[in-house]
Amino acid sequence: MTGSTSWSEPLPTAGRALYAISVAAQLTGTGQQNIRLYETRGLLTPARTSGGTRQYSDADIAVLLHIGELLAQGLNLAGIAKVLELEAANARLHRALKRARSLPGL
Repeated sequence: MTGSTSWSEPLPTAGRALYAISVAAQLTGTGQQNIRLYETRGLLTPARTSGGTRQYSDADIAVLLHIGELLAQGLNLAGIAKVLELEAANARLHRALKRARSLPGL
């Protein structure tokens, strides 16, 4: 992704499910079937309406763009799943370290 915002930085509306799958596909330049496959493979989990319609947030769009970048670099979906898993674990560790460093007496 280009610009100063990293794919992992939350956007102001990151948690709000705003987009239908057709819009998510247009925003990310990928097909709807690919997005469904990524969900099947556990790469993202969009919100759903009470009727079961997928709704994608800005955070989901960022993940889809990141998946596209990783595919362009030659990774397969299993490799992308591992990258996303490791990136999430790394982010959790960074948050824990930040909390630990903010405790008095350390």
